[in-house]
Amino acid sequence: MTQTSGRFFDELGKLLTDAVGAADGVRQEVEGMMRGQAERILNELDVVQREEFEAVKAMAQKAREENETLKARIAVLESKLAVDNPG
Repeated sequence: MTQTSGRFFDELGKLLTDAVGAADGVRQEVEGMMRGQAERILNELDVVQREEFEAVKAMAQKAREENETLKARIAVLESKLAVDNPG
């Protein structure tokens, strides 16, 4: 009787292991399908990728900094003009 119940539990364990493996395979397949569908939807919506957004953001920051530098230079030049050409 002990050998029969031991074999039963061994078979049950194998069955559960196989079921867990199959469930994991299904989970991975569903995740892959969902990821693919999400990418298709985002592409249709013309949403930019994170890398592109970050690159444009960095370019805009650099442009703002250059703009501030140019504003300061213009202010200096305008003040020199005012001193050189009063009234």
